[in-house]
Amino acid sequence: MFPYDLIDKYYPEDNELKRTLLLHGAEVAGMALYIAAKHPELGLDRDFLFQAGLLHDIGIFKTDAPGIHCHGRKPYVCHGYLGAEILRAEGYDRLALVCERHTGAGISLHQIKARKLPLPQRDMIPESPEEEVICFCDKFFSKSHPHKVKSPAEARASLQPFGEHGLQRFDAWCKKFL
Repeated sequence: MFPYDLIDKYYPEDNELKRTLLLHGAEVAGMALYIAAKHPELGLDRDFLFQAGLLHDIGIFKTDAPGIHCHGRKPYVCHGYLGAEILRAEGYDRLALVCERHTGAGISLHQIKARKLPLPQRDMIPESPEEEVICFCDKFFSKSHPHKVKSPAEARASLQPFGEHGLQRFDAWCKKFL
């Protein structure tokens, strides 16, 4: 199955949730491709960035976030690992890592334990350059306010709840990607 077919498989109805997923994914993918073009020295895999941008939030339908038309049972913070489970089951392990590691600016095992987050007990911090780019780009677009691009300061402010390490990662990405 082609990775994009997974959107129709898991979001078969043409509804607000599917449109939200597609619009947000396209915004993230577009910015990621812009960064890849602006920084050829990074050697980013453009095809993979496009796929990862579109699919990084595939797990949102399993979460309870009515403001963005999600009526699942899990807390929204779980959408990354839930999407990773979907992608792993479909044979897309590399894309699964993007899903799992894009929440906040990445979430460490220490943060998961300290905050008692309902997440698997492991580090979920972007490692590859492509994972970093998707995580970074995701911070500039909100599913609840489509078509609005956050400024770097607004994106940074949205990371405050994730702690100082996430802010430091974001700041480093700003220097690296902008």
